[in-house]
Amino acid sequence: MNKPPLDGVRIADFSWAWAGPYAAMLLAVMGAEVIKIESNQRLDHVRLRALGFGVFRGADRSPFFNDLNLNKLSVTLNLTQPEAVELAKRIVRISDIVVQNMRPGVMDRLGLGYEELQKVKPDIIYLSSSACGATGPERGYIGYAPTFAALGGADHLTGYPDAAPQPMSGSIDLRSAATSAFAILAALCYRQRTGEGQHIDLSSQETISVLLGEAIMDYTMNRRNQTREGNRDQAMAPHNCYRCRGGKWVTIAIATEEEWQAFCCAIGAPDWTKDPKFSDAYARHKNQDELDKRIAEWTINHTPYQVVRNLQKVGVAAFPSFDSKGLYSDRHLKERGVFTEVEHPVMGKRVVVAPHWKFSHTPAVPCRPAPLLGGHNEYVFGELLGMHLEEIAELEARGVIY
Repeated sequence: MNKPPLDGVRIADFSWAWAGPYAAMLLAVMGAEVIKIESNQRLDHVRLRALGFGVFRGADRSPFFNDLNLNKLSVTLNLTQPEAVELAKRIVRISDIVVQNMRPGVMDRLGLGYEELQKVKPDIIYLSSSACGATGPERGYIGYAPTFAALGGADHLTGYPDAAPQPMSGSIDLRSAATSAFAILAALCYRQRTGEGQHIDLSSQETISVLLGEAIMDYTMNRRNQTREGNRDQAMAPHNCYRCRGGKWVTIAIATEEEWQAFCCAIGAPDWTKDPKFSDAYARHKNQDELDKRIAEWTINHTPYQVVRNLQKVGVAAFPSFDSKGLYSDRHLKERGVFTEVEHPVMGKRVVVAPHWKFSHTPAVPCRPAPLLGGHNEYVFGELLGMHLEEIAELEARGVIY
């Protein structure tokens, strides 16, 4: 079997929470060896708690930490101690990439900023991920996913027209993380060509703004400020999510007159479909409230999959709107291998999202569980850095490796 695409690449991962760790994890499933540098002095809060789920019983019992840190190694260093900082630099010296998502200035104060680590490893690729970037008037803003979404503009466009903006959370972190991973891959390609590393200063709010290109261009060119439309589209109608039998939901989107006629035939061409209010695309868009009500009167008598089968076979876009259980049990996602199981040494079997890509020649690495806290101290400090077990034990006793 061919090696994975990032085989031989090593990452020193100083990140915490969601956005930074998930970026490093995406690279780990592509074969990079990721060493997560942690500390009992200041645990990653995702090891301890999650909003809506409370506090976990110990640092190795968080399913969220497991989901965000698959395929990694873990060492513990108390970076408030100079000796620990020197050990961190030794890890960087044998690494290709550094990932960190502290507030701007924190890593510099620890002696682990880009300029300092460039002295240790001149061609290092150093990702700094923060709320608003390391420069400019907003550099000091503290940021989590809801902040990124609000400052980036996604909240303003998400929700229903008669309601407030819809706060967005964890998925925003993952979007920022995917951008970070892409930027690191681009930097690796650049280094392969030139031999030079670089400092990637990533603003999470900007990773969200770039996803809203049409709204930004609409304002820039037309001074038109788009706002919330719920599930509706600016041109297509119907375009919405409709209640089905059993409290489930289905999405339907119709883009052309041919699709509309196919839809009408598929639902039995009831009299209302011949109403002049629905005679063309403009009329349907203008009368969406009544149109959606009519369609919902049909979908409520069917399951989402019945609606999907009836409409997809005539060329109309339709698909169930899933909750978590629906996603896990969907036959298509199972066939695609979207989920897999890992055996966590403390939590037991856990269902996780499998590697996201189906590489033909350089397959992604099968998922392994997230590391136990400090579970690879002996391997990293002993085998990789060449330290004797007695030296490691002495540093543990003094709280340097902690």
